[in-house]
Amino acid sequence: MKFAGSMFFAVAVLLVLFILPLACVGQKITTIDPNAASSKSVEDLSKASLNTSQLHTDAPELVEKAEKKDFTREFVAVQWRSGDRIYLYVVLPAKIKNPPVAIYIYGHPSDTDRFQDDGWCERTTSGGYAAVGLVPALTGQRYHDRPMKEWFVSELQEALAKSTHDVQMVLNYLAERGDIDMGNVGVFGVGAGGTIAVMAASADSRIKAIDLLDPWGDWPVWMQNSAVIPDEERPAYIKPEFLKKVADFDPVKLLPALKTPRIRLNQLTDDEATPEESKKRLEAALPATAEHHRFETSMAFYSEVASGGRVFDWLKLQIKATDPKVREATKEAPPGAGLGSGK
Repeated sequence: MKFAGSMFFAVAVLLVLFILPLACVGQKITTIDPNAASSKSVEDLSKASLNTSQLHTDAPELVEKAEKKDFTREFVAVQWRSGDRIYLYVVLPAKIKNPPVAIYIYGHPSDTDRFQDDGWCERTTSGGYAAVGLVPALTGQRYHDRPMKEWFVSELQEALAKSTHDVQMVLNYLAERGDIDMGNVGVFGVGAGGTIAVMAASADSRIKAIDLLDPWGDWPVWMQNSAVIPDEERPAYIKPEFLKKVADFDPVKLLPALKTPRIRLNQLTDDEATPEESKKRLEAALPATAEHHRFETSMAFYSEVASGGRVFDWLKLQIKATDPKVREATKEAPPGAGLGSGK
């Protein structure tokens, strides 16, 4: 018994001294520096706009750069909150100066893996477009140092507000880079990422187009019926005090007032994250000029419009560069060609 106990102690010591530190090498997730600019940030989580917040950014860090035949992918670490280091992927098409840009947000749950995939980078940049990917707050590498009971939905106001602020801060960063066409900006959002796209568009006029795939919304009904929420947690999310915190972040409320020139909503009938009643209310809330398409199954969606990177084509068309030299380089039609309401 003494031998077994000694062995257990020895293994524990090795784990603490060697194995655990090795697992943490290169993570740099919880950077908290009291002298950093981000430590002085003050954030208002009740507003989608940054007008009532003061976010101070630390110097961006280029962690890795991969140069391929058709694109260059930059892995950049950015930070404007203590302990919330964001892994940002900026993918630029080869031989195109100042390309239009689309920001891609895949919602909850998601991680940065797809942004590191060469195939994804090729599809999103084909035709001469820049692609920028990040994950929302409380998601993927950004979910840490919290009790498991605190997650994206339980902290929905925080998750959505921070993520919406992040989009605006990323746009500021891209503008400072000087190698992006900031007059042609779009956002592609899936699930909660679609909700964030709507919120960001409501707060930032630099966004000229949003492409939404089954965004979350219509909170009272969504909280009551969404398959995302565990049944044992549901009672907490249908309380008036919880719903009041996210009422102003509801796409059903925001969509009718959007000034964004181009909007598309794709919905899948078999998607259980958003209840059917909420899907209908989201559709009804669309501005008259927006496009809407309904697909019975995800298989129908991917086979009809999404496979082979076609899902990105609509957004690219909306943010097409106005510079004739760029259009000539990408061999694409002028802005507005082939557009229809499709609603």
